[in-house]
Amino acid sequence: MASESVKILAVDDVPENLAALDALLSREGLELLQARSGVEALELLLKQDVALALLDVQMPGMDGFELAELMRGTERTRRVPIIFLTAVATDERRRFRGYEAGAVDYLLKPVDAQIVRSKVDIFVELFRQRQELARQRDEHAAVLARLTAHGDNSPLALVELDAGQRIMSWSKGAERLFGWRAAEVAGFNAVEVKWLDAEQAGGFTTLLDEMIGGALPRATRTLRFHSAEGLPLDCECYCSALRDAAGRLFSINLQILDVTDRKRAEETQKLLVGELNHRVKNTLASVQAIATQTLRHSAGPSDFAPTFMGRIHALASAHSLLSGATWQVASLRELIEGQLSIGAIEADRFEADGPSVDLPPEPALHLALVLHELVTNAHKYGALSVPEGRVHLTWEIAEDRLVLNWRERGGPAVSAPARRGFGTALIERSLRADGGSAEPHYEADGIGWTLTLPYMSGARHRGPRLLPRRAQRGGRAAAPSLAELRGKRLLLVEDEALIAFELAAILEDAGVMLVGPVASVDDAVTMIGRKEFDGALVDGNLQGEPADRVAQALSDRTIPFVFVSGYGSEHLPSSFDHVPVVGKPFDAQQLLEAVAGMWSGSHEVAAAGA
Repeated sequence: MASESVKILAVDDVPENLAALDALLSREGLELLQARSGVEALELLLKQDVALALLDVQMPGMDGFELAELMRGTERTRRVPIIFLTAVATDERRRFRGYEAGAVDYLLKPVDAQIVRSKVDIFVELFRQRQELARQRDEHAAVLARLTAHGDNSPLALVELDAGQRIMSWSKGAERLFGWRAAEVAGFNAVEVKWLDAEQAGGFTTLLDEMIGGALPRATRTLRFHSAEGLPLDCECYCSALRDAAGRLFSINLQILDVTDRKRAEETQKLLVGELNHRVKNTLASVQAIATQTLRHSAGPSDFAPTFMGRIHALASAHSLLSGATWQVASLRELIEGQLSIGAIEADRFEADGPSVDLPPEPALHLALVLHELVTNAHKYGALSVPEGRVHLTWEIAEDRLVLNWRERGGPAVSAPARRGFGTALIERSLRADGGSAEPHYEADGIGWTLTLPYMSGARHRGPRLLPRRAQRGGRAAAPSLAELRGKRLLLVEDEALIAFELAAILEDAGVMLVGPVASVDDAVTMIGRKEFDGALVDGNLQGEPADRVAQALSDRTIPFVFVSGYGSEHLPSSFDHVPVVGKPFDAQQLLEAVAGMWSGSHEVAAAGA
């Protein structure tokens, strides 16, 4: 792009002189502005930037000296070079007055054309250089402003050190991150400021020495710094040595990113993964032990299946309680009510009294199994095996121990068994593992147990609030007729192959015609749009994706459905909280009742894991 013309101002009251100057200086890239008086010249100077002013001295009104003095008194024209041109006989006194007015030269007419051209060329070149310097200055200022804005707004702390490891610059990001202002640390050695962790100061100094010496042009380190308040900060530090064209060190640039929260999150994630691994393996080991011992003490498959499933459901119920409390504590009262919710015991045959107590995870899981064993034994051999039998459970905190008293009344006469079964051993060993004890009492009208557990600091006793003398749950709703299932077409949406296989087996045995199974949200939505069926079983999470779209697609077609999920209801689609939930692991009878309830209008069933 061609540069703009450079302008020269010529001021003379004689038109012929102006025409002569125009002819003399006419060339490409140069424009002569003409004025015939001082006033006219000032008007031009207000609008135009000129490289040089050629002023006639002798003019009517305002002479050249007066014009020059006015130009020197105005900021806009103060630095414009002035050359006086005059035909009036002069002496040294007039010449000195011209220089005092700010002139750079004083030429007599008739002027030498070559001299005028040479002098004008010099000032034109100087003007162009000033323009280029101004342009570069503006560009550099804009770049510097962008860099400053980037440094000030960046999440990185930008720090520069000189060859003596002294702090040269300290960005706004560094002020925000570390708390020191730039003026407080400028000029100090990086180690002198209580900034680096004392244990890492030596290694940091060695790193900088290597970079200053040229052995290491750049490096990345994870270092621990401290804020002005003394708080430790884990940071990633990106270091680079900045050198000039000759290879001389200009500075060491540090770009520091605070990764404290990220490291804590990684440590927490590692801890959670380890804890999850521990709990899953413990749970699997518990299931293995329950299966092995139940099988060993069972008369056959018909005896094994209900006993084993009951124990698994008791364990799942306790897990649900702990998951809802993020594995911190579980309410004893809710553990007891869990036996009611899965139908292990009728509410009108069970009474419970005691304060509200929260238990740590392990004792809660063990106690859930113990309660289930007590209920199972009461159904098989004790008070619940006859219509008039009743169970009373009370508990209290006594001398840093939780003491539970289980009493059965109205049942058949009992006596101490000749050998201990697995159920009795499970009760005793479960509590013993937590530092507690279990002592049976064999009385004329029923068995009793005294169970004790340490009242540890993890448990919370929440005052004397009592459970109702008789649980206010009433009887269970009348189960829907399973005969309604035969011939129904049901969509099965489940991403776990083994679970889908088990669900299919249970439903097909009941006469249900299955569509599917499908294992992803997209496939399920497509199937819903294409196929005709009467209802659906929907897993709450499919390959890591919530089942919201599946539920919405079924709802749009007014197809009834039931969730089958290992999640609690709080993790299922909130807009479908009216939909029944069958929890995993599920009981076959309760699953069938829940499915039948989709068409009978009875939706009172929710399995233990829900």
